[in-house]
Parts: sequence; C-alpha cells; structure tokens
Amino acid sequence: MRIIAGEARGRVIEAPAGSNTRPTLDRVRENLFNMIQGEVPGSRVLDLFAGSGALSLEALSRGASYAVLTDHDRTACAVQKRNIGRLHYEEYTRQYQCDWRAALKELQGKGEKFDLVFLDPPYSMLDLRDVFSSLITVILHDSLIILEHEAKIAPVVTEQFTAVKSRAWGFCAVTIYRLIPEGG
Repeated sequence: MRIIAGEARGRVIEAPAGSNTRPTLDRVRENLFNMIQGEVPGSRVLDLFAGSGALSLEALSRGASYAVLTDHDRTACAVQKRNIGRLHYEEYTRQYQCDWRAALKELQGKGEKFDLVFLDPPYSMLDLRDVFSSLITVILHDSLIILEHEAKIAPVVTEQFTAVKSRAWGFCAVTIYRLIPEGG
C-alpha cells in the first residue's frame, strides 16, 4: 500500500497480515478522497476500525491537522504505530487500542470534536445504528461520516443522518453521511 497524494505521496505503508483487517484498496482510497477533497485540509479526523490507518494517514498527507486512530486489534495498532512513525506523523496523531464504544466514550469525555469520521467496520457488521448514534457526541453539525461497506448491502444507520454521496467499485462501496439539522 502507498499514500496516494499530498506531502507523503508515494510513501509505502504496511497493512496488517492475516484476515482480521481488510485494507482499503489504493484505487478506492483515491476515489474516496476525490469525493471529499475540499473537506480535508485543516480537518480533525477520527478513524474508527482504523486497521492500518491508511485512511487517516492519507488525510494527514492531504492537509488534515489531526487524526485519532482506533482499533481493538493489537496487530493493527502495532502496524498503525509503525506507519505513523514511517511518515513522521507522531505529533499529529493519537491512537486507542480498544473497541469503538470505549474510544468514543473516551473522546466524548475529553470534549473532542471531529470534522471527518472514517468508518471501515467488518462487512458483517450491518447494523450501525449504535455507532452512528454514539458519533453524534463527537462530531460537528456539518461533519462528514465516510462509511466503507460491501457494495450490494447497505448497512443500517440512524434516521438522524442522511446519505449525501455514494459510489461503488466492484465489491466495495463508500457512502458519505451528514447529520440532518434539527428541524430539517
């Protein structure tokens, strides 16, 4: 895997070995970032189910100011740490090795707010209502939630969010959500 664009363009990053994680393919990542390119510079990024951290590291390379990477898998977190070090992004990142619930509770307790949230949960995780409901505490009213999922199956999210863009590339799809304004 490699960083596609920005200051770290072309730099190689590693993916966790085994079948516990599913790295986002370079072409999917490139197309995803083309969809959100105007939102990335200066943004604060949350990468739940981060795996290798490729999505948040790509965002940092493209001008995001800060990223939090979370994953419960010890191997994935070790790979994230190596990738962060390889790109010299230690001062712009924070990692949590825990499940998404614990990470969001911790971030909420610290008053953290994010402009972009990358969600790349296991494809078998189809009911994301709890995840989306919990995200409300750590996002701004105009934040983007970028969900990677299986192309032919749309995960279930809460009614407080609306899909604003969606694209599919073979087996993989990306849907971008925004919080529906109150009274809207």
